[in-house]
Amino acid sequence: MKKIALSLVSALALTAAAPALAQSINIGHLADYSGGTSDVGQPYGQAVQDTIAWINANGGVNGKKIDSDFNEYGYQVPRALAAFKKWVGTNKVVAIQGWGTADTEALVGMVTKEEIPYYSGSYSASLTDPKGKVNEKSERAAPFNFFYGPSYSDAARAMVKWAADDWKAKGKPGKPKWVHMGANHPFPNSPKAAADAYAKELGFEVLDPITFALTPGDYTPQCLTLKQSGANYAYLGNTAGSNISVLKACKTAGVDVQFFGNVWGMDENAAKAAGEAANGVVFPVRTGVTWAGSAPGMATMKEISKISDPSGTAYRPVHYLAAVCTALYMKEAMEWADKNGGVTGVKIRDGMYQKSDWVPKGTEGVCNPSTWTATDHRPTTRVDLYRSVVNGATDASVADLVKSGVIKLEKVATIDLPRKTELQGW
Repeated sequence: MKKIALSLVSALALTAAAPALAQSINIGHLADYSGGTSDVGQPYGQAVQDTIAWINANGGVNGKKIDSDFNEYGYQVPRALAAFKKWVGTNKVVAIQGWGTADTEALVGMVTKEEIPYYSGSYSASLTDPKGKVNEKSERAAPFNFFYGPSYSDAARAMVKWAADDWKAKGKPGKPKWVHMGANHPFPNSPKAAADAYAKELGFEVLDPITFALTPGDYTPQCLTLKQSGANYAYLGNTAGSNISVLKACKTAGVDVQFFGNVWGMDENAAKAAGEAANGVVFPVRTGVTWAGSAPGMATMKEISKISDPSGTAYRPVHYLAAVCTALYMKEAMEWADKNGGVTGVKIRDGMYQKSDWVPKGTEGVCNPSTWTATDHRPTTRVDLYRSVVNGATDASVADLVKSGVIKLEKVATIDLPRKTELQGW
């Protein structure tokens, strides 16, 4: 926690040194730095903190300061509900930067009632139907829920499509076998029905799911089950922390399967931790480039990163970039709201509908074009798939490993899924 505390001090110092801004825009920020998803929650949450501080240091929202109330909730739904109760109190927030699937889904009805745009780190497809019951499988109306990137379900569908193409390209006989692996929890389960249905449609045999916890552990039994099942393609639905344990155990057990990770299931930090066991894992990336990539918008990303890393030497994983994009979409929606009646929850929501194929200013080539409408909160149905490549010992820092080429994230495909209404919301 010492590193996190230092990052907070740096951000506060920079904010204090910035020019005084008129008025304040109150928002809530929910983050997991200590719970079951903290391995990816910390870089994502740090990016949100850095971006808010950077916005305030660079003119705020049309001269108004964003006053962010940070709450580290340890991935515990009751603590998220308590934070929300506080945020709708005397100094009511007009937007929230949220996090997990279980808590985000638990709060849908409440943020709708209070008319507070909720920008989550959850990409559950159940959050993409603002009207409700757009089709028979859509669970709920979520008119104030937003996220950046493809939904968990669309990302999983893209991986199924890639697997089907891979099987065909290799000229394998018979039906390929697909299996879902993860905790029995709203987050890993979110895309299961969508992926299984699409896998069956494309000719896969869908096997019984294999359960493993969200926390790291000894998953040798699960790997032996996977090996005995004869699965060809396995989707890992948890975050990187527990996925690392599975990858290592399965490598030791001699499992021969193509692993997929959900968007939180693999990154540069996980590749270092898993070592050669992470080699070959395919997973979605939400931005146009990684930290090692080149794009005009990387200049903005590097400046924001300096809020908590003044030296500018930190290597930021893919989740950091995605969080910056998320916070900047919120900021531009606030700017529109400010010029069109005031920075209220309803106006911020409406601000999200004002542009199509939208990239926040200064993030060109990094944040992928996104479109939200009053009837469809899927920002994109285009999925970029990357493969983690690990070709040596991973004892050095992530920055050095990426620089030397020991760790690489290679783009393997862009899957354009049809924006079908019947696929929205699940």
